[in-house]
Amino acid sequence: MSPDAQAATADPTIARWDRSFFGHPRGLATLFFTEMWERFSYYGMRALLILFMTATVQHGGLGFPVSKAGAIYGLYTSLVYIVGLPGGWLADRIVGQRRAVLWGGIFIAAGHFTMAIPVIEMFYLGLGLIVIGTGLLKPNISTMVGSLYTEQDARRDGGFSIFYMGINIGAMISPLVCGYLGENINWHYGFLSAGVGMTLGLIQYVLGMKYLGTAGTRANRTFEDTRLLKRSIAVAALVIAAGIGVAMTGAIEISANSISNAFGVILAAVCVVFFAWLFNAKGYTTVEKKRFRAIIVLFIASTLFWSAFEQAGSTLNLFAERNTNLHAWDFALWGLFRASYFQSLNSVFIIALAPFFAWLWIRLKKSEPSSTGKFSIGLLFVGLGFAILIPVATGASVSPWWLTLTYLLHTIGELCLSPVGLSAMTKLAPARMVGLIMGVWFLSMSVGDYIGGRLASVYETFPLPTLFGIVAAFCIVVAAGLLLLLKPMRELMGGVN
Repeated sequence: MSPDAQAATADPTIARWDRSFFGHPRGLATLFFTEMWERFSYYGMRALLILFMTATVQHGGLGFPVSKAGAIYGLYTSLVYIVGLPGGWLADRIVGQRRAVLWGGIFIAAGHFTMAIPVIEMFYLGLGLIVIGTGLLKPNISTMVGSLYTEQDARRDGGFSIFYMGINIGAMISPLVCGYLGENINWHYGFLSAGVGMTLGLIQYVLGMKYLGTAGTRANRTFEDTRLLKRSIAVAALVIAAGIGVAMTGAIEISANSISNAFGVILAAVCVVFFAWLFNAKGYTTVEKKRFRAIIVLFIASTLFWSAFEQAGSTLNLFAERNTNLHAWDFALWGLFRASYFQSLNSVFIIALAPFFAWLWIRLKKSEPSSTGKFSIGLLFVGLGFAILIPVATGASVSPWWLTLTYLLHTIGELCLSPVGLSAMTKLAPARMVGLIMGVWFLSMSVGDYIGGRLASVYETFPLPTLFGIVAAFCIVVAAGLLLLLKPMRELMGGVN
């Protein structure tokens, strides 16, 4: 390594001299591959999760009814996002991002290895460990990417684009590897391979730490923060102990559905309390208060979008297994085509289409849709993805091209809404609360994932055309409503596009 590169990794404030990784700091490679393997483990396991829960015991599954499996799936995916909020706080105030990422990866790997043990208690324990680990790793590794660059470094956005590509490479490969092992050989081999992937990510993360300089090493710990952490741990321990005690007495029925229902109530209460506080908070200007109103509109739209989009791993995964003629594509990959393989399509389409959308927005210039307009387009496409399945949903052997088209439409919707939402939250938030408003974005994903899981619970209750029709109708109607709000939203956003 050149002296300039060594200096850059020693001190990120002069990272402009380090161009070791495609013109970017060498530390970006460390974070790129860590995130790639983390997403490999997450999406690989997720591709199998609801299929494993609903598979019969004779076929190595848990034999859960879809109603129970959907409740667990929604609870798990919702927790993965919402736990990122305390995970970010813990890194900022107590341990620093670097240690948070390391411990997060350890928890994730342990969770997947635990799920590889064919015991029901290990299954639930594994999901809990993955939730904790993802909450520690996911928000903090992105923060560390930004720490590799100075605020004036023109490569910053490009660095995040490269990092985002790592996410999609991991998400593209994992359903093929974990899905093949899980559906063809043994479900637990699929979970095991997810753990191996995270372990590989951890090994290269530790070996590559020397290239990160001081990124992620600082934590603004105070006595009050430490005391708050201890109190939080004590309260959590008491709640868990009380729950176990109540379950043992049999006074209250403790089940996956009851826990999921309780969590849904808590999630709704969190949203109501937060936005009530936000609208009644003092010390904000008239412009900022108007922007708060715009934020809640985008929050609702985002929640609905993710509730539809994130059914990829639940409702649409069941549709792939039960209603799609997988043998039509037996020529692909390793012989028999499996339902979990469809989970790779979103990442394939993102990698193919992301450069086009980046070019398109620049090409449109003054004609480029506003953030609200792009949200409307995103909801329209995710709704259309379900709408096209309505005519064929009654069949038991649908061509796999239908699901492929659905995932293409959903990906177009994601590219219109997801990056725009992140950008809009940072621009609408007052400078003193950007982190908190970013939490709103992840809260919308958490609520959306929860709703999506609960929708999967009624997969066998409603006729599929009715279920898909309801989802499509809600998305398309809200998309139309956002178009009617273009002018009012422009005024509320106060100059933010």
